[in-house]
Amino acid sequence: QVQLVESGGGLVQAGGSLRLSCAASGRTIRRYSMGWFRQAPGKEREFVAAVNYSGGSTYYADSVKGRFTISRDNAKNTVYLQMNSLKPEDTAVYYCAAATRYYSLSDYTYDGLYDIWGQGTQVTVSS
Repeated sequence: QVQLVESGGGLVQAGGSLRLSCAASGRTIRRYSMGWFRQAPGKEREFVAAVNYSGGSTYYADSVKGRFTISRDNAKNTVYLQMNSLKPEDTAVYYCAAATRYYSLSDYTYDGLYDIWGQGTQVTVSS
């Protein structure tokens, strides 16, 4: 059984940067596609970014494209989300998730395809 633990969240001013990490334990995630989602207060959870099993392909929500970068280090069993040029509207709890089945990368915008979720890490961007 895989467990996912996010870290790296915090409070940052608009325009700043944060790097989130998602560390997996229990077994390797090297065969899984991985995604980041976020949920702001009073809003539904939304897709942020996804990366395929090798790290060679990535997919982003339009709202973060050009500002966020998803990556992975399979040797460390860890996935990252580098967030630059942060905006107040990026404030949310950020979750990482693992998908154990294979789909087209663009399909991973749908949270129902993910089998394993972390507990989330809070990101707050002040104006």
